[in-house]
Amino acid sequence: MNELILQMLAKYPANSLYEKKNALREIIQEMALCGLARAGFFKHTAFYGGTALRIFYGLDRFSEDLDFSLTEITPGFELKPFFPVLEKELHAFGLNMEVQEKEKPSDARIQSAFLKGNTKEQLLLVFGDEPLAGIHAGEKIKIKFEVDTDPPAYAGFEHRYRMLPAPYEIQLYDAPSLFAGKLHAILCRNWQSRVKGRDLYDYVFLLSRGIPVKLAHLQARLAQNACLDLGETLSLEKLKEALVQRFERINYRLAREDAAPFVRDAQALAVWSPAFFIEITDELKAQ
Repeated sequence: MNELILQMLAKYPANSLYEKKNALREIIQEMALCGLARAGFFKHTAFYGGTALRIFYGLDRFSEDLDFSLTEITPGFELKPFFPVLEKELHAFGLNMEVQEKEKPSDARIQSAFLKGNTKEQLLLVFGDEPLAGIHAGEKIKIKFEVDTDPPAYAGFEHRYRMLPAPYEIQLYDAPSLFAGKLHAILCRNWQSRVKGRDLYDYVFLLSRGIPVKLAHLQARLAQNACLDLGETLSLEKLKEALVQRFERINYRLAREDAAPFVRDAQALAVWSPAFFIEITDELKAQ
């Protein structure tokens, strides 16, 4: 067994098979970030989304995806040149990797791929005792990998460092810009019968930390999708009104069902209701 993998697994209070799978997925995510950093990926891009919140801001829920955005429009940008270096780095940590390109229309702004961490046999031996017999040494962990090649304006960036799996530097959205991305998802995601309660969970997390939202970046995101008629300028008051209208229409049973598998304390979701979200929205601040 790779000692580094053991070291990283040891920090997870994973009790169930599902939690252990998520722990492995998160370790693969961090190894992928390290490999991408060494490949020079963050000279052009910034990390954002739920996984960025988890790794760099302590969001206490599992997150499946790796989401990135170009820092500025870069004609001809391609993901493929970075994959050989990433594959080499993952091999050094005892992982095999396959890349599957997702077919999208030629005008799609998001370039996507699935990173598959096909672990060596010794990596999954940690899951090989009787209570965890469902995990085997060939099982592939899927990580959705996306890059937004049409970045919305006015994002703020910061540079952060990690020590494991090896020291590396990463560029990511700053916290107010991350919050803007999360509010954009809440306001514009076409949920219908698949309410993404994880967005709501992240909203509560960001509010509880007193993080303000970067209004200019949020307005740029909303303008790209034309999903909300806000007039010329997005104010904090207009934003709160739009959120209240959204929170009044959400099916919270479905939202809880979506979020529960990803959080360690599902009881924290019991309070979710229109009244709860409308009241806490009063605490929203802007930058």
